[in-house]
Amino acid sequence: MAQENRRIEEGLLDDLRVMDLLRLHLSKMRGASPPGFSHALDLSGLKRPDVRFFSLWAGEALLAIGALKRFADSDGATCGEIKSMRTAPAHLRTGAAARLLDHIIDVAHADGLARLYLETGTGPVFDAAKALYASRGFQSCGPFGGYVETDFNRFMVRRL
Repeated sequence: MAQENRRIEEGLLDDLRVMDLLRLHLSKMRGASPPGFSHALDLSGLKRPDVRFFSLWAGEALLAIGALKRFADSDGATCGEIKSMRTAPAHLRTGAAARLLDHIIDVAHADGLARLYLETGTGPVFDAAKALYASRGFQSCGPFGGYVETDFNRFMVRRL
């Protein structure tokens, strides 16, 4: 699929294709995480005013989704957290996640955020995502934004 035909839209949380991919994301995250350890945002969480939601499309095909949640870090800096990143199964390993992540990083930078954080899990289900984040300059860090460190979760940060 040609990269130049891809477009990123903001919002569209009422699109049935977006809702279906979000349901898949929530199901996969809950299935791969111990009970109570999945911090994926549901539809209501993505509709909050401190969250910007993005989707990547090629024509009518939904390729990937992701969100940027703003928060004040413990040092008072305005930061962002990457949330709800998911590539549609038919578009895995096509560069869709990288394209959307690059866009979210660009938006965070343009919005003047100091840092971008993320929380993810451990195990093979999370390895590809962690590799993608590392390839974009994210490094391991401690808990942030009210998260509690456990044996399951991992935290990453990128300074902007």
